[in-house]
Amino acid sequence: MPRGGARAVSGPAPDPRSLRSSKAADKGGWRTLPAEGRGRPAPEWPLTTASERELDLWDGQWAKPQAVAWEDMGQELEVALFVRTLAEAERADGRVDVKKMVRSYLDSLGLSVAGMNRNRWKVAPASEAEEETVTAGTEPAPRRPSARDRLKVVPNGEGA
Repeated sequence: MPRGGARAVSGPAPDPRSLRSSKAADKGGWRTLPAEGRGRPAPEWPLTTASERELDLWDGQWAKPQAVAWEDMGQELEVALFVRTLAEAERADGRVDVKKMVRSYLDSLGLSVAGMNRNRWKVAPASEAEEETVTAGTEPAPRRPSARDRLKVVPNGEGA
């Protein structure tokens, strides 16, 4: 059993807003995935004959923003194994070890928040047109005063 030292998934996930992570971003960088997803049909199923549920999950996974990165890295087989494992874990009599494997796949494929952070992926904000249709007819939230707003300028000689 190895002792001490850093592990691949030890410690907190990187934060894209922190200064330290932004320095690390210069080395590797954060990848912004399109909010609308991949936008193309799913690739051909790479494993043996798929069930109807597996094909539904397969199509759904390849429509996600993460699918753009999977395609670039040639992860069709990994995604197919995840889909097959997920379909098995969904069953009422699904084994606990299979469900743990699904959790591992979620992280490694960037389908969880922790997995997105570890892969240094973020999803682009929705387009402005979509945001306008969602927020149409709602009032904007009131602006919270900043520390600068709370400070009062006092002319020389006053307030002393």
